[in-house]
Amino acid sequence: MATEKPKVLVLGGCGFIGRHIVCELVAKNITSGVCVVDKVPPQIAWLNEQQAKIFNEDVVTFRSANLINSASCSAAFGEEQWDWVINAAGETKTGQVEAVYHEGIVRLSTNCANEAAKRRVKVYLEISAGNMGSDETVPHKESDDCNPWTVTARCKYLVEKEIKSTPDLNWIIVRPAIVYGLSDKTGLTPRLVIGAVYRELKETMKILWDENLHINTVHVTDVARAIVWLCQQGRTGHICNLVDDGNTKQGDINNIISDIFNINHKYWGNIVSSIAKNDTAGLINEINEKHLVPWAKVCSAGGLDNTPLTPYIDQDSVHQNHLHLDGSKLRAEGFTYSVPKPTQENLMEVLMDFVTMKIFPASAFPSQ
Repeated sequence: MATEKPKVLVLGGCGFIGRHIVCELVAKNITSGVCVVDKVPPQIAWLNEQQAKIFNEDVVTFRSANLINSASCSAAFGEEQWDWVINAAGETKTGQVEAVYHEGIVRLSTNCANEAAKRRVKVYLEISAGNMGSDETVPHKESDDCNPWTVTARCKYLVEKEIKSTPDLNWIIVRPAIVYGLSDKTGLTPRLVIGAVYRELKETMKILWDENLHINTVHVTDVARAIVWLCQQGRTGHICNLVDDGNTKQGDINNIISDIFNINHKYWGNIVSSIAKNDTAGLINEINEKHLVPWAKVCSAGGLDNTPLTPYIDQDSVHQNHLHLDGSKLRAEGFTYSVPKPTQENLMEVLMDFVTMKIFPASAFPSQ
């Protein structure tokens, strides 16, 4: 007798990771019905052509909701009995005060977890953050003590505690490294945008710290695959790191960016960076002022009137903390990654998708 396909609720389903989860569920015919919940409707969520096609499939429905509001959250769950609830929602805009993140992450996720517990869903999966501990030599395991160093990670860690203490909640938590891939606007893409800025400036791109700073990565298709795989396994009460095989460091990414835009780069070094960090706010303002005007010029020269892409960075982007994750737990359970590490080819794929969508200027690349 055939097993009935699960009904899935994807919270934050129009976001970067959420849309890829929806595409994984639909393209592989895993679900009998998926409901996308988001405050941003698909029509203005900067979906690419393939994503928009998936979202128009009959198996996909959409509900608008502000999950920070408990009544709106309850309405988003509707009257259906969901097998899986996947929470990919949460505040992602950079440079805001901590109270905004606390409301948009902690309050939002607590509402969602409580609602899922009330309805006794079979699996509630929460997407947390990988920035839970920093060590240059020893990768951070799921069982290690946590000391989150970004405001987002601190809020996510509070959410993890809430989830673990919620009665009747069949939870799974994933902690991804830096997520990149098609539609990425906040992972590696700001670094790519900055590369385009330095090509316009005709200057050497200067980078804080050194090339050995760990910035571990994971491709968004593997994040979506892992999340669906974990839901299918149904082994709740587990935390899993999501990280590829590349053990990516800052130098690896900057070498690729320099090759893409035919620019040079160098590092400030740890001593100079530490001195500069004493005035973090001033440093960030100076960097952003340097980048934003030439980026606008690059976009204008490329005929772009509007783009969600930006070189803007915030204070959490200048930490010396190593994002260095141990991914052995999930691999031991049987999951395998399809994209081993970032390459020039898969980062160019991201940029060319944006070019097709007319939100990254084709003129930003060196002439062949």
